[in-house]
Amino acid sequence: MSRIGKKPVELPKGVSATVSGQTVEVKGPKGTRSFTANDDVTISMESNQIVVKPRGTSKRARQQWGMVRSMVENLTVGVTTGFKKEMEIQGVGYRAAIAGNVLKLSLGYSHEVNFEVPAGVTVTTPKQTEITVEGIDQQLVGQVAANIREWRAPEPYKGKGIRYKGEFIFRKEGKKK
Repeated sequence: MSRIGKKPVELPKGVSATVSGQTVEVKGPKGTRSFTANDDVTISMESNQIVVKPRGTSKRARQQWGMVRSMVENLTVGVTTGFKKEMEIQGVGYRAAIAGNVLKLSLGYSHEVNFEVPAGVTVTTPKQTEITVEGIDQQLVGQVAANIREWRAPEPYKGKGIRYKGEFIFRKEGKKK
């Protein structure tokens, strides 16, 4: 039995959902998102809840049960509050600025890095050393944040680079004489 899959997904106020076959479409104040599940689960609408049940007792059906329920819940969270990743830049001379649809990063390279922000995600820089990635699609927000971090991942000796806010970087001791 899936502990996550057993719980129905409650729809908050201001959110409407339609279930047609294996496709769930959720509309809310921030936009519209949809998800198509595979044939191992059954999705149904009961009053103000979306219920996911497995078809049969196969291992794959039980695996998909909890995953599909989590995906449907992420749709409702995305259209109501959205998802957000906060990042911080550490290092002398390292900074970020947003110009239109391009994030300009100075990361110690001989050139400035221009990161094109994809559609569906908004990137802001409250300070020169902070980056905020926001959107209604959790996967897209996480992927954009990972792509930005990839330009200069934090190194273990001085801790310089782009890190997620609150991320712990294991520090190494340098060479001894």
